[in-house]
Amino acid sequence: MCTKMTEIEKQHVFIIGSKGIPARYGGFETFVEKLTLYQKSPDIQYHVSCLVDDNEKLRTFSHNGAKCFDIKGYNIGPAKAIFYDVESLKYCLAYIKSNKIQHPIIYVLACRIGPFIGYYKAKIEKLGGRLYVNPDGHEWKRAKWNALVRRYWRISEMLMVKYSDVLICDSKNIQKYIKTRYKKFNPNTTFIAYGSETTKSKLMDDDQKVVAWYQNKNVRPHEYYLVVGRFVPENNYETIIREFMRSNTDKDIVIITEIRNNPFYDKLKLATGFENDKRIKFVGTVYEQQLLTKIRENAYGYIHGHEVGGTNPSLLEALGSTDLNLLLDVGFNREVGEDGAIYWMKEDMSLAKLIDVADKMSPKETHELSTLARKRINDCYGWEYIIERYESIFFSYFIQRDEVTKNGNSTSSIKLQ
Repeated sequence: MCTKMTEIEKQHVFIIGSKGIPARYGGFETFVEKLTLYQKSPDIQYHVSCLVDDNEKLRTFSHNGAKCFDIKGYNIGPAKAIFYDVESLKYCLAYIKSNKIQHPIIYVLACRIGPFIGYYKAKIEKLGGRLYVNPDGHEWKRAKWNALVRRYWRISEMLMVKYSDVLICDSKNIQKYIKTRYKKFNPNTTFIAYGSETTKSKLMDDDQKVVAWYQNKNVRPHEYYLVVGRFVPENNYETIIREFMRSNTDKDIVIITEIRNNPFYDKLKLATGFENDKRIKFVGTVYEQQLLTKIRENAYGYIHGHEVGGTNPSLLEALGSTDLNLLLDVGFNREVGEDGAIYWMKEDMSLAKLIDVADKMSPKETHELSTLARKRINDCYGWEYIIERYESIFFSYFIQRDEVTKNGNSTSSIKLQ
């Protein structure tokens, strides 16, 4: 844009569906953090919904230049996220109306509010806005949901696809799935992956913070395999632990995840008896990014068992910082890792044998894999490139809407591709 826009004229983008920023854990949270942190155009104004407990005081505040607003989340089971998204959407619509925001974009992360979206889509259109959706992964496949909840997620996904103006898929596999499964809706999709970095941690190996963490967790640098991710069944913790116990490695497996008040931990203990294997270490969470990056760098290898969803941020971070990566062989992971990783299947002894092979790999072999992995991240998943793609798509609506207004045509036919 040649001249700086006024506050009202800016392209306002309202982001709903993440737990908010500043980010701690979570793919969507990290994405929103980076999207706002590395923003290039001064003519985009981001608004970000932030989830808080029902006993917390609601705030509006600024972070990375984004206007953030708190929405309460109530402990009502699977409906908590649905309620949060709907309340966030209502807040955004009221803000847009009262502040006379022009051509707003509502960007919803994940397909949780499908049964309600037709009603709110009409309100968005009335305000001159558009609905963008990130369909995320296959929520209805997650093992934690019962049959009734899974059915809800299937229906919700279908309706979000039906009513969205643009679907931004973070995986080519997800994009293909959306275009094939919902062909009757002729969905307007585009592909933009999550971003990542290959920047080294600012912490040195002898930093007291690093040394203290290793001592406290009884872990030896470069003598452990690492797992980082949400503690849910579909990330295949049971398979990973069973297979690790069957391997001959003398290294540890360090699992960074939140297990407190999670019944899955007790089920896993009963199913595998892992507490009898001293190599298996659940070490809790690490929220400080520089320390987590250093732990990744010092791992002998990273084991990734995610099989539901699109491009996983934890996988991108591993490829950008850990030399040797052992990935579950599914389309989402192959798409990202390509030749920069080695792959295992869920069959008995597949991962166990791969760990034994990995233990015997030469420094030259691991260096070659590391070089390919980092090249993959730099070439296709760098944040600068990702941010440019997003800002281009957000401005496409502003520019094309301007042209449509001049020509007197309907905005409903606009395609961003």
